[in-house]
Order: sequence, then structure tokens, then C-alpha cells
Amino acid sequence: MNPSFSCHLVNGPFGDPGLFVEVRWSSRALLFDLGENHALGPRRLLRAMDVFVSHTHMDHFIGFDTWLRVALGRGKTLRLYGPPGLIDNVTGKLRGYAWNLVDGYPLTIEVREFREQETRTAGFLATEGFRPRDPVVAPATPRSAHASFVVLDDPMFTVHAVALNHRIPSFAFAVHERFHVNIKKEQLHAAGLPVGSWLKDVKQHLWDGMPDEHRFTASLFFEHRREEREFVLGEVKERFVTLTRGQKIAYVVDARYDPENEAKIVELARGADQFFCESPYLDVDAAKAQDRYHLTARQAGLMAKQADVRELVVFHFSPRYTGRGDVIVREAMTTFRGG
Repeated sequence: MNPSFSCHLVNGPFGDPGLFVEVRWSSRALLFDLGENHALGPRRLLRAMDVFVSHTHMDHFIGFDTWLRVALGRGKTLRLYGPPGLIDNVTGKLRGYAWNLVDGYPLTIEVREFREQETRTAGFLATEGFRPRDPVVAPATPRSAHASFVVLDDPMFTVHAVALNHRIPSFAFAVHERFHVNIKKEQLHAAGLPVGSWLKDVKQHLWDGMPDEHRFTASLFFEHRREEREFVLGEVKERFVTLTRGQKIAYVVDARYDPENEAKIVELARGADQFFCESPYLDVDAAKAQDRYHLTARQAGLMAKQADVRELVVFHFSPRYTGRGDVIVREAMTTFRGG
């Protein structure tokens, strides 16, 4: 199975946290946290119009300026999702600059912050000099103490979040593909049909929940000609498609190891294909980690094992272990694999 999401850390394990999730076969990406992000370059930053902010400590938010600068003169909508206070934080960032020459720029920033009782959404327009508008307030969906909640509901996937204790709320996130669409290429070839962009439309129709009787016209490109052909979605699905379990990725940073955080993290990450988990400290320094509201490598391994994830990736190492990153990885993986 070719995965729908391709993931990599923005920086090395000792650098600022950040996870770039590319949505394959599209021009779209998701970005988790806005630490220093020059390594992504303009092309990839422009693909990441949806950014999920755990919290706004400097190492998680200083890259906002780079992201904004790359997108500034373009007709984009930048969307941020995060914890209480995010709207004020973005407002403060924007107030740090003079915007007298951007009145013709088509850029919009939309910020959505999630509180226990409500969700607030605020818009900032370049044409208005990014002056803050009054937030739109909507009641939050009721949820149990340890349950995650939806911050983005896309036809292809959902992004859930849960608030962890870092002396302030620090959001952990999980992106979950609703289902994976596998194309039976051998059956396509046997039927004399080419692969191509028309199959992206098939996938989108399925993610959009279109009924089996839905008819659509596709442009088929053969070696020396283009042909328009009408299909019935249900027939295409039956002959050329297999639906399988969707991919899941979890991202956890900046949280103390305590029973409540542990329960939330394990539930959020349960069954993930990849679990990206901070591990700033070795377990010999667990008291220091507790005092700083962070995790140890052993604790990350324990939670990954409890959550039955397929792959654990540890990062966000403390500089006190510079040159000893392999020791942190070994401690986490030994615990995760039960050694």
C-alpha cells in the first residue's frame, strides 16, 4: 500500500519541534507546530496552509513569521488551529509590523482556538492591515475528560486534538485518514484503462461520500489521444478499487508524565502507524523532566507500547544530551519493544 501521508520532522531531534505531513498526490500539506522552519523552504511552506499549534512557547511558534512572509503576496488563506490564547498570540505577532503597503494583498489568516466550553474563530485580512476582527464564538461539542476532539474535519481525513498539561494547555494531535483507497492497476490495464489524474477524482468522490449511482465524466489520456468517458462510481469501485484501513499519525510534545496526561496520550495515539513523541530527557533525569513538564525517553516508549503503535519516532531532545542522541533513542526503543 502506498501511504497517503508522507511525514518527516522539520528539524533534527535537537532542533525546534515540527512535523511536516505531505498529502500525497496533491499540492497540500499539514504542518504541526511553527518552530524554526527555514529547512522546509518556500515551496513546502506554501503547501502547508493548515497549521496545528501545540502551544506558543518560542520554540513552537517562532516560525510563524517565516510562514507568513512566504505567503504574504499570494492569494492564500492561512489557517491555524490551537489552544486558548492563540488568537491573542497571532494578534501580537501581527501588531509587531507595519502594514501600510499591503492593502492590495489578497492574503487571509484564519485562527481557530479551542476551549473547554467554546471554539473561537478570528480572521485577519491583509486588505485591512491585519486588524483583528471580533472572534466568532461557537459552543464546543461536549466531550469526556480524556476524549480528543475534532479540530479539522476534511473529507479525506480528520485531525483530533487533546489538551495536555504543560503548566499551560499543550495540544497533542492525531491525523487519521478515513479509509485508504487502493487502485487495482492490473485490472485497469486489463480493461484497457490508463492510470492518471482521473483516479484522483475517483478517490475524491469516495471520500466525499458520493453514492454508488453517482455518474461522472473523466478525461482519459492514452498514448496519442485524449478521451472523455462517463463512469458510474459504484461500478468503478467494484472493479478497480479496494478500501482498506486509513493511515494514522500522532504528534505529542511538551507534556508532563502524570496519570491524566498518560491516559490522554495513549488514547489519542492508539493504533497509530507513526507516533512522533517528544523525549527531551533520559529516565535517569525523570525528576528534572517532571519539574520541567516534559517526558523521558522511557516514558515515551511506555506510552507507545500501551497505545500499540506501529512505529515510534522520538525527538525534541534536550541540548544537555548533545552528542548522545543515540542513547535517548535506544532507551525509548528498548522500552517500546519490550526489551
